[in-house]
Amino acid sequence: MDRRKFLNSMSAATAATIAGAATLSEKADALEDAMSAGLAKKRRMKPPGLCNVDGGPEVIPGDTRPWLQHDEPLLPKMPEKPTLIDFFKLRFEPADHILQSAKLAMDNGEDEKVILACLLHDICAFRLINTDHGYWCAQLLEPYVEEEIRWAIEKHQALRFFEDLSVGYEYPEAYINYFGKDYKIEPYLEKEHREAKNHKWYMTSRKITINDLYSFEEGVEVDVDEFTDIIGRGFKQPKDGLGFDSSRSAHMWRSFIWPNNFL
Repeated sequence: MDRRKFLNSMSAATAATIAGAATLSEKADALEDAMSAGLAKKRRMKPPGLCNVDGGPEVIPGDTRPWLQHDEPLLPKMPEKPTLIDFFKLRFEPADHILQSAKLAMDNGEDEKVILACLLHDICAFRLINTDHGYWCAQLLEPYVEEEIRWAIEKHQALRFFEDLSVGYEYPEAYINYFGKDYKIEPYLEKEHREAKNHKWYMTSRKITINDLYSFEEGVEVDVDEFTDIIGRGFKQPKDGLGFDSSRSAHMWRSFIWPNNFL
């Protein structure tokens, strides 16, 4: 998706949401979320997320129940022991951006760790959490991927704001177009960048940003099944199913399964 064209065509509500974000990092998260939703709209598919503006359950016409709890009638039912691919197909869909990102990494000849990191780097942003999404995604994935992948996903949150011309990564033009040239990066991100730059896994995280930058392409559809083998080798699928394995992040996966649980 052409970012300049997108910025010129965004709705007033979307622009207000981005402009109202408190920090540059939050603005960038909101912008990327809006662009991903734009791809979904072009494919005529409603993204997940069925709560109303007050945070309570959305009222369904003709539904006399006072609250929605557990299975959401407007979403596909998840298997008893859901796998990562089940989440891609039944909760993350349409996941054009991260699928395109992973495919770009694959086409660029990156190793499987980078491809898997690209495939997973934004999954918590699917109506679960947007602000500081790199950190939240890292926490969501920590029990199931190698530490290098977790670290790389966490640090891409900061690295996307800092160019590295030695590998051809420039500060995203979209950020300049929308936020202006004079925005100051938050100190915590500057600190993260300095530390990450000298880390042994720096390039793994940097490659997420390289393959992330140009992954909003209209008309490019990628099937998650293309990555079945890579997921099988790099993602530790719990036998009880994601959300039911008592890991530190199981509750986050359950939030995808039952997004409108009131309690």
